Amino acid sequence: MQIKPVAMLWISFFLILSIATFITCQEVEDETEFNYIEGDKRGPENWGYIKKEWAVCKTGKLQSPIDLPHKRVTLVPKSEEIIKFYRTSHTLLKNRGHDIQIEWVNKNSKIKINGTNYILTQSHWHSPSEHTINGIRFDLELHMVHQSKDNKIAVIGLLYKIGRPDPFLSKLIKKIKSIGVGEEIEGGLINPAEIKMGGRKYYRYMGSLTTPPCTEGVLWTVNEQIGTVSKKQVKSLRDAVHDDAQTNARPLQPRNGRKVNLYYQPIKKYTYEL
Repeated sequence: MQIKPVAMLWISFFLILSIATFITCQEVEDETEFNYIEGDKRGPENWGYIKKEWAVCKTGKLQSPIDLPHKRVTLVPKSEEIIKFYRTSHTLLKNRGHDIQIEWVNKNSKIKINGTNYILTQSHWHSPSEHTINGIRFDLELHMVHQSKDNKIAVIGLLYKIGRPDPFLSKLIKKIKSIGVGEEIEGGLINPAEIKMGGRKYYRYMGSLTTPPCTEGVLWTVNEQIGTVSKKQVKSLRDAVHDDAQTNARPLQPRNGRKVNLYYQPIKKYTYEL
């Protein structure tokens, strides 16, 4: 069957539209267009003015990160549980200019929340932590970014304080030190399940990406248990990107009346597909 030119035009239009939608949901790959230096024309308070596509960074009402309050724990409803299906994947390590990112190439790991599957796309680190708990800021924060087929985003945030080295980072640190700004290298085969997610309490709220374009509607899950990382590991992550800032953490954003839940999840068998 031959497709008419008009039909081909409409198909092309919808393909372009769907690709554009996917891109706008993602953090920018080239982070040299903005920085974390307060008072600078490219600093956090000015991200919303750099590009019209980033306007929500200044106008949004559901922005992240926020301070997470410690309050009475609620038993997690069935729909709010996180079911993990993590599998070994080929990875790329990327130096994006302000952070180091792991890209999970095979896209074969996912989580399920409230019946929606979110594919693990990438992970990256911020130092110090972007989220705080009762006003306490930690030394490092890892974001595991997941995305559904209809472009919904769910991020798992893990917080770390200075202490014993993080075993997962220890495996990668030599490669991380070798990546130049804007470069990427093979990260090897890694199972995301190697990232420790201890504890059974976590915060859940609706927020945004913490870098431009600051897309809102992001489902955040932040683990209450604090992991440990060495000073040397945090320094290696910062030294690798060669930026002008001592940190790559966005300042806290107003909560604007948003509900933040602290859930307790009973012990159960998670599914890890090897």
